[in-house]
Amino acid sequence: MNTEKTNVEMKDAQSVSAEQKDGPDAALDAAPNAALDAAPDAARAALDAAPDAVLDAAPVAARAAVDADATEADVSEADLDQEDQERQPMTADGHGPPEAPPEDREEVDAEKNGSVKLKILDEAQEEEETFTGLNKEELLRVAGTPGWVRTRWTLLLVFWLAWLGMLVGAVLILLQAPRCRELPPTSWWNEGPLYQIGNIHAFTDTHNLKGVEQKMASLSQLKVKGLVLGPIHVAPPDEAMSLRFEEVSPEAGNLEQFKGVIQAARRKGICVVLDLTPNYQGSSGPWFSRSSVTNVAERLKSALVFWLSEGVDGVQLSGVEQLASKVPALWADIRAIVQNRTDQDLRGGSERLLLGVTESSSADDVSALLSSTGVDLLISKVLTAGGSDPARYARTVQRLYSNHTQTKLAWNLGGRDDGHLASVVPPAHVKLYQLLLLTLPGTPVFSYGDEIGLMDGESKFPKMLWDFEEELNGTLQEDQTDRLSLRNFFRSVSELRAKQRSLLHGDFFLLSNSSSSLAYLRVWDHNDRYLAAFNWGPEEEVVLRTSEAALPRHAVVALSTNSSALPEGSSVDLAELRLGPGQAALVRLPHAG
Repeated sequence: MNTEKTNVEMKDAQSVSAEQKDGPDAALDAAPNAALDAAPDAARAALDAAPDAVLDAAPVAARAAVDADATEADVSEADLDQEDQERQPMTADGHGPPEAPPEDREEVDAEKNGSVKLKILDEAQEEEETFTGLNKEELLRVAGTPGWVRTRWTLLLVFWLAWLGMLVGAVLILLQAPRCRELPPTSWWNEGPLYQIGNIHAFTDTHNLKGVEQKMASLSQLKVKGLVLGPIHVAPPDEAMSLRFEEVSPEAGNLEQFKGVIQAARRKGICVVLDLTPNYQGSSGPWFSRSSVTNVAERLKSALVFWLSEGVDGVQLSGVEQLASKVPALWADIRAIVQNRTDQDLRGGSERLLLGVTESSSADDVSALLSSTGVDLLISKVLTAGGSDPARYARTVQRLYSNHTQTKLAWNLGGRDDGHLASVVPPAHVKLYQLLLLTLPGTPVFSYGDEIGLMDGESKFPKMLWDFEEELNGTLQEDQTDRLSLRNFFRSVSELRAKQRSLLHGDFFLLSNSSSSLAYLRVWDHNDRYLAAFNWGPEEEVVLRTSEAALPRHAVVALSTNSSALPEGSSVDLAELRLGPGQAALVRLPHAG
């Protein structure tokens, strides 16, 4: 009885379920054959059930999908009905009321009917599902795990090992790297050329010390380090009793103008040396007669204190061998006043130069005087006497360089008694001698006008020409161009000397010399090396073969007296360095390291 009742109820449930399914299925089966007037209504029903994502689908495509789904739905309808019956809850007596289909079932039915239901998340749900990372507690919990602890210790150990390795490497590099050579002790007079103005009246158009002050900027352009003035004191010729060391001669100016020169020179980094030679205008010698030496030397001591207090940076004295040999005690006092800085000058206690002048032309004599007199520098005639003889130049330089440090050596051509450079050497060789004096080991000394090739006339003190600062025409312009070319070359060599340690205080190596040529090398530690080469030959080209193992095959021209033949920056073959007549060149070589 119960079994039959149960079967009847199951059949009733199946009938209800079939009716629920047959409703849409019958509509779908009838859709293709129905009148087309019902199409808009079906399309609107599909759009209402579907999400915005399928709005673009055409009604025709929807009907095709429905036909395909309907066929498949008929095949599996019986299976679905059976599964629905098994899912029905049973009451205690085995009967249960039929339940409404679940939402999932509606979705399945919708899918069978060709509709797709999409679930669109709102913004709040999207924000809830966005990954925001780990919070502080989670990070601390993860960081404390054994794996991360081991990783941190490993990285820390690697860091310190790398740091220690770099430290050890740096120490090894410092220990194995070649040490830089210590710079030699030098004084201000070793840092640039000295410029002598032996006659203030001839130097400027104002004919006094005020004109010297006005030309300080022009002198600074030449990289002049010291300015040797005078003598400017009152000293009637051969009259020892009329000598007044502390009074400025009216022909030179006055004391106030001299102070102006001191101040202007300091602003340009130039030191001022005063020539206090007693009898500079007489013919009886720089110290008058033999009987006057003691008296004059005694008066000089007080004059030195006066002028040093006025701010001069040194003193020049001629005939120092006479003074040192005849009154050695007084000479010692003079040296002490100048060199020992017994009173403080305006430069804050800087070194003062005791510059001696001698008539000696022998390298041996000059070497002996350097040792016996104790002067800081000694101007002599070692290069002037004997004419242009490169072989003699080489012997003289080697002799003095081997006996004294180069900080004690001074090189000059001409002077107060011999005249200017262009009058002592051939005018065509002025650049050559400028290069020679500025590249020898020691301090170069020039007279005013040597930078422009000024020649002596009726006097050893010709009027200085400043026309290179003006504009001229015709023949005067050609002469002006020559003077300007000489000045520019002098300036270029002087600037290079001030910058390069090899030229400033580098070692001197003689490479070759002959009756007409000379070549030497200046070297300092790891700096660029410089090779100076000269050809005094008047007509023939010379080939200098400097096949030294330490020299490279090629080098670069730094400066040349003939820029057309050897342009600056051009490469030359050191195995066969060719120089034309009267030509000289300064060649730059990289350091041997």
